[in-house]
Amino acid sequence: MKKEGQIRIPSGCAIAALISKEGNKMTGEKIIHAMEPMHDRSNGLGGGFAGYGIYPDYKDYYALHLFFDTRSTRKECEAFLKTHFEIVQSEIIPTRKIPAITDEPIIWRYFVAPLQSHLREMQLDEREFVARTVMKINSEMKGAFVFSSGKNMGTFKAVGYPEDDGPFYKLEEYEGYSWTAHGRYPTNTPGWWGGAHPFSLLDYSVVHNGEISSYDANRRFIEMFGYKCTLQTDTEVITYIMDYLIRVQGLHLEDVANIVAAPFWDTIKRIEDPAEKERLLYLRKVFPSLLITGPFSIVFGFNGGLMALNDRLKLRSMVVGEKDDKVFIASEEAAIRTMEPDAENIWAPSGGEPVIIKVKDGV
Repeated sequence: MKKEGQIRIPSGCAIAALISKEGNKMTGEKIIHAMEPMHDRSNGLGGGFAGYGIYPDYKDYYALHLFFDTRSTRKECEAFLKTHFEIVQSEIIPTRKIPAITDEPIIWRYFVAPLQSHLREMQLDEREFVARTVMKINSEMKGAFVFSSGKNMGTFKAVGYPEDDGPFYKLEEYEGYSWTAHGRYPTNTPGWWGGAHPFSLLDYSVVHNGEISSYDANRRFIEMFGYKCTLQTDTEVITYIMDYLIRVQGLHLEDVANIVAAPFWDTIKRIEDPAEKERLLYLRKVFPSLLITGPFSIVFGFNGGLMALNDRLKLRSMVVGEKDDKVFIASEEAAIRTMEPDAENIWAPSGGEPVIIKVKDGV
């Protein structure tokens, strides 16, 4: 029998990310290998990746990635899409047979543009139109799930360990300037293809290690604004919160971090700068239902950058490293060293302290 101290308790899921601030393209190989030393943080019930800049030939179109249970469901959903979008490309997402990946659904992608007649009729901008379409399919079309819907980016996820899921999707054949990854260890929710991370809406994606004790309060608030949590895991609501605060409310990432991981009241009271104190008090009072409580570390991906964020008490591990123009983020330093053995400036962000990395302007 193993004694205390001989058993490794990994403390939940694995997350990793890398980004080139110069916008240099990297294949998915590095991010796949980053997940290997964190194998014990997963249990094979979910893994996935998000890549940014991977569809340059279709960068002006929304890339819809979907799971379908049956061919008839795919045909029904495709007929629906044709009445709302111009479909410029429709194809099965290439995969390879991996013994560890079984019971895969039909995995399809469409490159689409919203029909202008629909936008005028509904008086919506195209991003709101796409978001509403995703919610409608996921909540009303049985057996069909949109799991990625951004421009020039894509989410790839499956039931399996991430180091198997990456080769399954042939991610070594894609090139992007930014990648995120997740290995899942579900506790209170089922392991299924739609429930694997990353969760995404439009070009926003989230990988998460932790458990949201505020899920019901967060969900009730966000569903008042048309979002529908249908994918059976608490992480989904984080993605919708980010979309609501950034796209709908127009807030900066720093403000978003100060809402979802808001400073404690006592911390705000001790701030000497009156303007900063007033700003933080305002955010806490206006968006109290979007405070995320419970242990978490997340990496939030968006077109042009990443944000890493811990809960206020830093109850989940996360480290950051750098090398040349690249920034690396992971649950463990071992994952960063796998991506870049000579990584420098390894450090652990404080609780509630956002780490924001953006690709330089013009790239």
